[in-house]
Amino acid sequence: MKRITALSVFLFILTVLYGQKVEPLPFGDFNSWVTREIKESRLIGGDVKKCYAIGPARTITGDKPYINTGGSPWATSNVMAKVMGITKVSNMVYPYDRGNGNKCARLCTGMEHCKAIGIIDIDVVVAGTIFLGRMIEPIKSTSNPYQKMEMGIPFTGRPVALCYDYMLEIPAKAVKTYSSGFGKKRESPGIDKADVFIILQRRWEDAEGNIHAKRVGTGRELLGKSSKQWNNGHKLNVHYGDITGRPDYKPYMGLIKKEKSYYACNSKGKMVPVVEEGWDDSSATPTHLLIMFSSGSGEPYAGTIGTNFYVDNVALAY
Repeated sequence: MKRITALSVFLFILTVLYGQKVEPLPFGDFNSWVTREIKESRLIGGDVKKCYAIGPARTITGDKPYINTGGSPWATSNVMAKVMGITKVSNMVYPYDRGNGNKCARLCTGMEHCKAIGIIDIDVVVAGTIFLGRMIEPIKSTSNPYQKMEMGIPFTGRPVALCYDYMLEIPAKAVKTYSSGFGKKRESPGIDKADVFIILQRRWEDAEGNIHAKRVGTGRELLGKSSKQWNNGHKLNVHYGDITGRPDYKPYMGLIKKEKSYYACNSKGKMVPVVEEGWDDSSATPTHLLIMFSSGSGEPYAGTIGTNFYVDNVALAY
């Protein structure tokens, strides 16, 4: 009864904030988290590290590959890796207390270190990311990170906006750092911005198992201004059809380039790229929904170290 009452209050607040019909995404209030306790390999210290996932509150002990539980549609960049026989945990997404026990998701950009004398010595920049879909564990290499995440969930709705609360902290005198674990670490002037998108696709699979898509709806924004207070009731509008002629169109809102395609599991059980082949008609019905929040917007293994992006109360408006 208490949970039903809390949900009713939450829905009422969202309706007042946005003035539209709103539907919270499951676990989109980020009050419930899975805590994984994983022992890293003795060669790199053998510590027990915590790795968080968004889902029904529980604790999982051991180096078991994680699978979304309890109906949670959320995946994160928090992963267990097993590279060259070494178990390593990466965690850049955390539960964070907004006050009075109300939790949110804290997405961080930082450097993961992994050193074992004579075997491996790497530093990797990791941006904290949450998205609808799943991660494929264990991670076995740093090559082609998109192949390790299944982006998107089945969905046929046509929302007008993605709604959420956020707060962003970017360090003063920050720079952009690139480090993939191989080759020299390099820095460049400027900052990496936080990235938010909602994408609606119409997908289909051909006889060979390739997955094709057309873009039905788009909403995307880059956030690069620090805020000391929460921006509650923020709304990212969704525009349908070909948006390249809109006055507010930016190149980063365009179709996903083939070489940067996200992946999905086809009917044969194989992870394959989802290739966006064009803009769909503005009245088309989507088959999949993609939503992502990230503390970085650049290439993989790049970002502004020390960035914190807080996200809460994710919902769709109609």
